Amino acid sequence: MTHPTYASTTERVQTWLDGSTLHIRFNNPARHNALSVDMWEAVPPLLRLAQDDDRVRLVVFSGAGEKAFVSGADISQFEDMRAAREAVTRYEAMAEEALMSIHDFAKPTLACIRGWCIGGGVNVAISCDIRIAADDAVFSIPAARLGLGYRYSAMKNLVDLIGPGAAKDLFFTARRIDAAEAKALGLVTRVATVAGLDALLAEYTRALADNAPLTVAAGKAITREILKPSPELDQALCTALIRGCFESADYTEGRTAFMQKRKPVFTGR
Repeated sequence: MTHPTYASTTERVQTWLDGSTLHIRFNNPARHNALSVDMWEAVPPLLRLAQDDDRVRLVVFSGAGEKAFVSGADISQFEDMRAAREAVTRYEAMAEEALMSIHDFAKPTLACIRGWCIGGGVNVAISCDIRIAADDAVFSIPAARLGLGYRYSAMKNLVDLIGPGAAKDLFFTARRIDAAEAKALGLVTRVATVAGLDALLAEYTRALADNAPLTVAAGKAITREILKPSPELDQALCTALIRGCFESADYTEGRTAFMQKRKPVFTGR
C-alpha cells in the first residue's frame, strides 16, 4: 500500500508522522503563531490525506516555540482580507473550511497548548476532541474588543463545550483566563506543568496507538450525533457504527487477548 507524504503547502505549518500520530504544528513564532491565510489553507488538505491513511490514529495540533499555541488571526492581513465585504466573505469561508475540517475529521484530534491561545486559537482548540494545556496557557476570545462577528459554528462549539453561561461570560467580557480556570470551565481537559506537558501528550499518543480505532471512531461519531438537535439525530448511523465494532476483527482480537491475558493488537478492521 502506498502511503501519503505529509508536505504542508506553507513553511508556516509543519507536519510530521510519529508512529500513529500525525503532528500539525503552527509555525509563525515571530507573530506568536498568529494564523495567516496560508496557514488556514494548509489544514484541510492535510486532514484529507490523514483521513484515508490507516497509519494515522491521532492528529495533534500545537504551536511552535514556547510563547503561544495560536495567538489569533494575523491582524496584519485584516486590512486586505477583512476590510471589504467580499474579502470578509472570502476570509470567513476559508477559516470556516479549516475549522470544520478539524471538527468533522473522523479520527481523534488533540490540541496541545502552551502559552497564548487567543481568538482563532481557541477556535482551533475547541474544534478538536481533546485539549491539554501547560499551566502557562492563557485563553481569551477578544472579538468584542475588535468588533468582529463570530460564526455560528464557533459559538456552537463553545456553548456545546462549556455551556451558554460560561460561553457568554468569556465572549461578552473578552477577559483572559489561565489554565486552571480553563480546566474548571471544561475548556481544557487536563493541565500539566510546562515540564510535564510532553509526558501528558505521550500518554494520549500511546493510548490512541493501542486502542481499537473502530471503537474510538464510533464513539466520536455517536457523540456528534448526541450533540445535534433531536430531529437531526441519525439513530440508524449510531446503530450501524456499534454493529460494525462487534462484527470487526478487532473485537475478536480484544476478546481473545483478554482471555489470554495479553495486550491486544488492533488493526482497525
